[in-house]
Amino acid sequence: MQLSVKVQEEHFDIGHEQQALLAGNTHIGAVVSFTGLVRDFNETPEVTGLTLEHYPGMTEASLDAIAQEAARRWTLDGVRIIHRVGYLSPGDPIVLVMVTGAHRREAFCACDFIMDFLKTRAPFWKKEHAEKGAYWVKERASDQRDAQRWEAFDEK
Repeated sequence: MQLSVKVQEEHFDIGHEQQALLAGNTHIGAVVSFTGLVRDFNETPEVTGLTLEHYPGMTEASLDAIAQEAARRWTLDGVRIIHRVGYLSPGDPIVLVMVTGAHRREAFCACDFIMDFLKTRAPFWKKEHAEKGAYWVKERASDQRDAQRWEAFDEK
């Protein structure tokens, strides 16, 4: 299985990343991807930007562990996770999760699983910038509930 995890400041090209994941793999029947974008609203309605901080080394290890867990649960050919850090503007891509496999159902489940655990287990800190000042984004109970649903779910 091809597994790639990157934490970077630079913009990523979704088409390029998909081509790299598919290169030479004609047995793949499904590619499922999720791209998260910076919104212009969240805890306040006037978000002007977002600063993402992380713990280098620990963040990559955490993302790798999440991808490895997905690969244990489902039969996958590849997983690619890219998460950006630094200052981002509304509309900028912030995260890419791409999963390949022989069949769509496993790829969909794995991509969903990875995002749920990325939101709850990866050490990222978000500071939103708004017209009235900056503030740290609080953890959401809904993210924890989304991750907990996988405790009883086992596709295999």
